[in-house]
Amino acid sequence: MDFNEQLCVFSNRIPKIVEGIKTEEATKTGLVMPFLQILGYNVFDPTEVCPECIADVGIKKGEKIDYAIMQDGKPIILIECKTVGTDLATVHMSQLFRYFSVGPAKIGILTNGVKYLFYSDCEALNKMDTKPFLDVDLLNLTEQSAENLKQFRKESFNVDKILPSAMNMKYIKAMKLILAQEMENPSQDFVKYFAHQIYDGLLTKNVVNNFTEITKRALHQFINDIINDRLKSAMSPEIPEQPKEIEENVEEESDIITTDEEREGFLIVRAILSDTVDPTRVIMRDVKTYCGIILDDNNRKPICRLHFNSQTKRYITIFVNGKEEKYPITSTPDIYKYASQMRDVVKLYDTQ
Repeated sequence: MDFNEQLCVFSNRIPKIVEGIKTEEATKTGLVMPFLQILGYNVFDPTEVCPECIADVGIKKGEKIDYAIMQDGKPIILIECKTVGTDLATVHMSQLFRYFSVGPAKIGILTNGVKYLFYSDCEALNKMDTKPFLDVDLLNLTEQSAENLKQFRKESFNVDKILPSAMNMKYIKAMKLILAQEMENPSQDFVKYFAHQIYDGLLTKNVVNNFTEITKRALHQFINDIINDRLKSAMSPEIPEQPKEIEENVEEESDIITTDEEREGFLIVRAILSDTVDPTRVIMRDVKTYCGIILDDNNRKPICRLHFNSQTKRYITIFVNGKEEKYPITSTPDIYKYASQMRDVVKLYDTQ
């Protein structure tokens, strides 16, 4: 399995592993060590992964950090672990801060085994930032987070390349948060910036209030237009008609109603997979209980199923290693969150 496949398999196993974890040591053994192995590190070689790494920090002697990833006898990554379920936002990282300031490592990680927060010294040399430049939730893996993790693998780790990208990731993350906030609740300064460019009159309070809703709607429509353009470019000249799923109990075609939301979901899946396979190989087969999406018009190559019939509980199931894994959906664009899982499914079929 390649790196993305290993991450996907491990992510799907986590909910079962977590059930039996009650302590920090169990978190390390059951979650953190397997994750480090996926990154390519030998957790059973203390010269490569040093547990309870000790250093003297100022007047404090024998300070310990849970793990230190070593290279040429020196720590390059420091890892502080907490029990699974711990809210990392409430954790005081005193040990990690102290060790970071006196050691050669430029990457610090705080984790509860499921969520990983990556820190560096982007703002002040040899002083660990208070905010992470990257956070990865293994239970909600995205294609981008998997790509970001690749640079921390043993085979590709290069701190001189990571540090510049760490600063970029930190600022991109901050800007995305600002944009998300502005999309939901545009600030007056944000609204005025756009209003000044299209409105010649005086921006009174009432005018700004009117433009606030206009700005919000324009932003959402702009994002939707981008998504639709991507979908159109991924579509073949013709979208296949709604072929019927072949099941043991043959259903009457008239009983099957393919909704606009299901069609949109199908087009999103096809768009996601367009850089992996020929989009015409991705076929929709709608049945009463779900809308199935398969590869090569072959029932033995299921990719995913869209369960959009319920108005309250909507979800998508993806066939990971032959097992149907369930993921929540609030709106069809949420499908993009699971792009890497679907690409992995298709890649596996082609390798087989």
